[in-house]
Amino acid sequence: MTKHFDEAYRILAANDRGGYTVPTDRLYPFQWNWDSAFVAMGFATFDIDRAYRELERLTEGQWADGMIPHIVFHQPSDTYFPGPDVWRTSHTIPTSGITQPPVFGMALRAVHEAAEKAGTKNAKARTLALFQAGLKWHRWWYKARDPDGTGLVALLHPWESGSDNSPAWDIALARVPTTTDTAVVRKDTGHVDAAMRPRDEDYRRFIHLVDTYAACGWDPVKQWEKTPFKVAEVQTTGILLKAGEDLEHIAKSLGLEAEAQELANYNDLTHKALLAQWRPELSRFVSRDLISGEDIEAPTQAGFIPLLGLDLGGGMVDAAVAEMKLWSNDMKVAFPTTKPFVESWEPKRYWRGPAWAIINWLLIDGLNRNSQPEMAEALRLSTVNAIEKEGFAEYFDPTTGEGCGGLGFSWTAAAYLWLSRD
Repeated sequence: MTKHFDEAYRILAANDRGGYTVPTDRLYPFQWNWDSAFVAMGFATFDIDRAYRELERLTEGQWADGMIPHIVFHQPSDTYFPGPDVWRTSHTIPTSGITQPPVFGMALRAVHEAAEKAGTKNAKARTLALFQAGLKWHRWWYKARDPDGTGLVALLHPWESGSDNSPAWDIALARVPTTTDTAVVRKDTGHVDAAMRPRDEDYRRFIHLVDTYAACGWDPVKQWEKTPFKVAEVQTTGILLKAGEDLEHIAKSLGLEAEAQELANYNDLTHKALLAQWRPELSRFVSRDLISGEDIEAPTQAGFIPLLGLDLGGGMVDAAVAEMKLWSNDMKVAFPTTKPFVESWEPKRYWRGPAWAIINWLLIDGLNRNSQPEMAEALRLSTVNAIEKEGFAEYFDPTTGEGCGGLGFSWTAAAYLWLSRD
């Protein structure tokens, strides 16, 4: 195990670009939002100052309205598309114009508690500044992405989910035109086998959405009105609830009573809304297509992520765990991100089936929260063993165990450090 720890440290050092970490060289040469949150938790196991710095560099990209974008372009690179010229945003530091799952609040609590335990100097002041950034972002989510006050937040682009080409988007994304005024010059397929990446048709739809929002001047109200893609999503909402709980905990520990109450109100609203998305006949939670008004029943990992922020009754959690075990049967690596053997399942193609260490990390936390230590431990061991056998790949083919996608991957290294810690 020592050599694997050493390799994890080496990967994080190799992907360091000056206080922020790229996911992997060339394929992803900038700072990604939820990647950095996971990476900060990995750093918190051995270098608290660097963990804080990861989050601080991410907040350099925060917009005036509170949004923390999904990419911060700290330095130029020509190995990735779409770059700043396609996004056409006006932030001081070039950024993308969309966001990503708000793991930030979870990471901040992990870093803050590690700092408290270690007696780190200036930890309180650094936590407070980052807390204010996290609170501003949560306010943005509820204002910009839940204007009707339902408690479920919506995504306006598949990339905002982190699960870019998931089967969850197939029906909603099919309504998005493939026309775009932007020359789609893909770079990803030059770094990774095209059979592991989203299809060209998906990419044209992704870029059509970027064009649409750039034409709105990235105004959230105009985007909400114009978008052909609007999904109230349970994975992102589940992460938002857990991050909201963690920010509420920090607010209380810092004596910020008004802020703690504000977060508690958000959390209560979202708690009720998420529970209403449980479908007993499917044994999981479902997202909702806000354009059609219909449930999204595609069987993906998103249906189990709400365990992260909910305390379920015995019947619900037993049903969810039984369904998760069904998906994991005969898999070399759990947990597949699409139910095996359904029509849309592709075990090597990005978010259409592979197992990801960070998704497992979220599921493990959710299972432990809901008093399912055996399933949590089985998933932890599956993840750790896959990494030790195949290396720090972006993701894993659940049927063969093969490491796929980018290699020397930062969040896989961080997940290994976190899941293997004492």
